[in-house]
Amino acid sequence: MRNGASTVTASNVSTGEPRTPSAVATPLSVELDRGSPVPLYFQLAQAIEAAILSGHLAPGDRFENELALAKRLNLSRPTTRRAIQELVDKGLLVRKRGVGTQVVQSPVHRPVELTSLFDDLARAGQSPSTKLLDYHVGIATDEVARELNILDDTEVVTIRRLRSTNGEPLAVMTNHLPSAIAPDPEELESQGLYQSLRTRGVHIRLARQRIGAKAADREEALLLDEKYKAPLLTMHRTAFDDSGSVVEFGAHAYRASRYYFDTTVVDR
Repeated sequence: MRNGASTVTASNVSTGEPRTPSAVATPLSVELDRGSPVPLYFQLAQAIEAAILSGHLAPGDRFENELALAKRLNLSRPTTRRAIQELVDKGLLVRKRGVGTQVVQSPVHRPVELTSLFDDLARAGQSPSTKLLDYHVGIATDEVARELNILDDTEVVTIRRLRSTNGEPLAVMTNHLPSAIAPDPEELESQGLYQSLRTRGVHIRLARQRIGAKAADREEALLLDEKYKAPLLTMHRTAFDDSGSVVEFGAHAYRASRYYFDTTVVDR
């Protein structure tokens, strides 16, 4: 153990058996280094977050109340409250009247890389599923024609899907592709768009994307199980194949409470 550090647990019940929703979480080992310049609230918040993201604390687990946690860890109540609030703000914990603080399903952590959402979720063991909302063949609008670098009278396929993970809605996705390479409708509910394109010999090599935010409209709120005008993350992506030709233009809206992008910043 490091000098000034103490090892404690973040719960007080251990049965050795699988937990059911709303059960008290199994003991969590937390190491607090009291000699470190890193604030104690941040150390505690990071340890709890790591346990949630790794699955040691499961969705539905009841978390120890802040007064008992502060006493057991020999921390001030404001320090413990701030650590818990950090995780509430991140959407990892939720406070419920009459129940206490509970672990919620961890948000989807997606690196900003040239991958599809379906592939990312599958690799993370998140059990992705897709509902095809619309599949339309028609002439491209001016915006779509410009993004796809095609003539205005070129036929394109517009696909709109609802992507869920572990049974919870996550994103509403709209994609436009030249009709010559567009997947069949039935493929889009069983696999990701990029996977379908790869089976047709189309490989995405480069993409230009823009990440932003918006308020949910009424249809998006209904589909995503969010309140009207709830904050949504957005991503617009234009993807290119090996030859430099544009193969798809997409506009996606994600639940901000369940999703975030991760980037690495390098000082050049």
